[in-house]
Amino acid sequence: MAIDDVTMNRRSFLSGGLAAATGGIVGLPSMAIAGDSTAAANGDAEASALGTSGRLIASAPVLQNAAETTMGVAFAVSADASGWVEISRSPDMRGARRVFSGGLGMMEVNDKIAQILVRGLRPATRYWYRVGADRIDYQGGYRMKNLGSETDPKVHSFTTLGAELNGSFCIINDTHERRDALKFTLSKLAELNPSVVIWNGDVINKAEDMQRAMNAFIHTHEDFPEYAADTPFMFLNGNHDFRGRFARHLERVWMFRDHAERSGRFSELGRNFVQRLGDIALIGLDTGEDKPDDYPAFAGIFQMERYRDLQTEWLAEEIERPAVKTAKFKVVICHLPLFHARADDPDIPAGDGPIRGRCAAWSRPCAKRWLPILEKAGVDLVVVGHRHSFHVDETTTGRTWMQIVGGGCDPDPKNSKGFPSVVEGRVVDGRLAVNVYSSTTDRIEFSCMIGKTRE
Repeated sequence: MAIDDVTMNRRSFLSGGLAAATGGIVGLPSMAIAGDSTAAANGDAEASALGTSGRLIASAPVLQNAAETTMGVAFAVSADASGWVEISRSPDMRGARRVFSGGLGMMEVNDKIAQILVRGLRPATRYWYRVGADRIDYQGGYRMKNLGSETDPKVHSFTTLGAELNGSFCIINDTHERRDALKFTLSKLAELNPSVVIWNGDVINKAEDMQRAMNAFIHTHEDFPEYAADTPFMFLNGNHDFRGRFARHLERVWMFRDHAERSGRFSELGRNFVQRLGDIALIGLDTGEDKPDDYPAFAGIFQMERYRDLQTEWLAEEIERPAVKTAKFKVVICHLPLFHARADDPDIPAGDGPIRGRCAAWSRPCAKRWLPILEKAGVDLVVVGHRHSFHVDETTTGRTWMQIVGGGCDPDPKNSKGFPSVVEGRVVDGRLAVNVYSSTTDRIEFSCMIGKTRE
């Protein structure tokens, strides 16, 4: 693979259509917030203020799981409600259709969140939408009353993905509920205005209860209440997103992807994706925990090896599909690195043996399974996180793809490596242009042009 004009401008890093068929997720009652995170406490105060204001709709909408023909929409509610989305191809909402939360037969009623999956959309098409909810007085299976509806007057818009959408993507990682880290990343995203954002893991430190997850994904930052109302996001698990009692139910806040994207035997892979963005195929993989399944603190309740095996089968099939084979550029996104320069050094934990440090520096189990498939597919770029330190592994003999490791969650100028980062990619003049922003200034920390032509 030829990589042209690779420049690494390194400073001393500042720290670090429209269908009625829908999908909904049942919610859990909120429990007390676990842990002493300032981020969680701030988010809970914000959520409480919204919940007592008399408004039923208690947050701006959050666009989840961008795709070519579907879009997820979620928003907080302050009481038992059944949510819905009105969606149109016209900015004045002419001919709008209403799509409800819940499956066929029954609409979902939840006192914390409304989740609506809109199906039957057209690829690479702009839609306008607004959200609303019916307030439900639920006193039992035979005692329910609709107390009236509330519609958010603000109209938002989004554009579905597809091979005809020549847009840009951005990737952020390891925000760990840190308001200061989120302020940098969300501000930079607002400036760049990408077609889609991939939140590449460790969004939350540990999800012990639903409110903690709501604070992380819905009430994300008080300065950016509409952070995902017009820019759709995707989400991939980091190792921390698997931790905590509620981590087993995280889809009740951030939906799994539409099951129609996967065949039946891969139905459990609710985070994996292959989506086209113009000439780019975006491939999302879930690297799972950074510690082995028999790690003593995990009580033997993790089965990440089986999870990775299933993803390996899925990946082998997906790279043979037209969405990947016809793409000029293939970009893989996952949380744990798939390469480490000191991979043969026994002091570098790799996630498949004794853990000598606090965490594994990369994932040898995933690398063993996936790298032969990624090489076969002709992957150009792998973007990862986890190490809390921006780094670039350039191509070498035997490894034809570049790996970019995103920064951390510590925007302290005294920290030379841990500053948050935003990775941006788009096709420019037939090549994949990649910029990495990791600074309090407008400087581009790293820039490259990946030139590769496939007929």
